[in-house]
Amino acid sequence: MRVEIWSDIACPWCYIGKARFEKGLAGFAHRDGVEVVHRSFELDPGRAKGDTVQVTDMLAAKYGRGADEVRAMEEHVATQARSEGLGYRSEGRDHGSTFDIHRLLHLARARGRQNELLDLAYRANFAEERSVYDDGTLVRLAVEAGLAETEVREVLADPDAYADAVRDDEREAAELGANGVPFFVFDRRIGVSGGQPAEVFTQALEQAWGSRTTVTMVGAGAGSGEVSGEAGGEVCDTDGACAVPASKSGPASDPASAQAGAPS
Repeated sequence: MRVEIWSDIACPWCYIGKARFEKGLAGFAHRDGVEVVHRSFELDPGRAKGDTVQVTDMLAAKYGRGADEVRAMEEHVATQARSEGLGYRSEGRDHGSTFDIHRLLHLARARGRQNELLDLAYRANFAEERSVYDDGTLVRLAVEAGLAETEVREVLADPDAYADAVRDDEREAAELGANGVPFFVFDRRIGVSGGQPAEVFTQALEQAWGSRTTVTMVGAGAGSGEVSGEAGGEVCDTDGACAVPASKSGPASDPASAQAGAPS
């Protein structure tokens, strides 16, 4: 069975959702028969390379909130991350273009090191004092993940390298109805949106494993598919921002009821 995960390195709920999914996968009896593929989704695709801002400034502009409110939003996310055993700096992080990171993740997938690079990039971005928006840091992370430095530098120097692979992932996400991440698709049968609790992922894995009926993935409001209902997990949206709801709703009782691509 294949699980595809659309995400962006700039999305804290993707960072948290990956950890929760992996806990859910650990509780799945057939986990050795699951292939996990990470797919590209840029939250801020129009941002130019080198155009970086502080995350707190981006959130303040997006939501029209003051510094104290933004800090509270970030602390909420930090609390969620730390509850999963993840490091999280709530201040001092950059926000920028993630296109090059996605291109390197496709290279890493081709070399069998995708998960390693993704984990390192998440940790550098959210937990450490390392910006993932400069080539020097990306080269060091990729080499640490097991990629050849020469090949990494060649990809970064060629803006067309793996560009089509990134765009193909993003186009497919749109076709599936995803307008926020993280977005999980289980064997093209079940879609789960947001950083759900680990047990929801275990249930989704069990349901997809036991099902042999192909389900058409649909977007929010399309009303013609079998994957529908309210999304219970937090997502980062296509405006490049990560909403923190005023009151968090409980997770969907049935993983198939987490609507494909629906933001919280």
